[in-house]
Amino acid sequence: MAHRPGDAEITINGEAMKLRLTLGALAQIEDALGGDFDALQARLKSPRISDVILILHALLTGGGAGLSLQLLKASDVDLAQAARAIAAAFQALGDDAEAPGKRQARPSASSAEA
Repeated sequence: MAHRPGDAEITINGEAMKLRLTLGALAQIEDALGGDFDALQARLKSPRISDVILILHALLTGGGAGLSLQLLKASDVDLAQAARAIAAAFQALGDDAEAPGKRQARPSASSAEA
């Protein structure tokens, strides 16, 4: 599979599938989880499994997979691989963006004074 920023790959039910972060995927995630982008980013610092499934579905849809949410829920998915693939897809937002479940390092008081 050709990769571009926002693309990642995951194996579901033994089949390689592409995840792609698109504006449509971001809108789908925002609609599914509610709130604006800042509230969504805060919620995704400690995502629930249901959040991960919704995000994975949106990114799969962005990648062109025709997998329904119900079918995804019943699929064989490696959770660790899913987390890595989601993080890789969110890297397209840039170094300042946080992937779901990833805590961004905060500058310490001593480094802020330097």
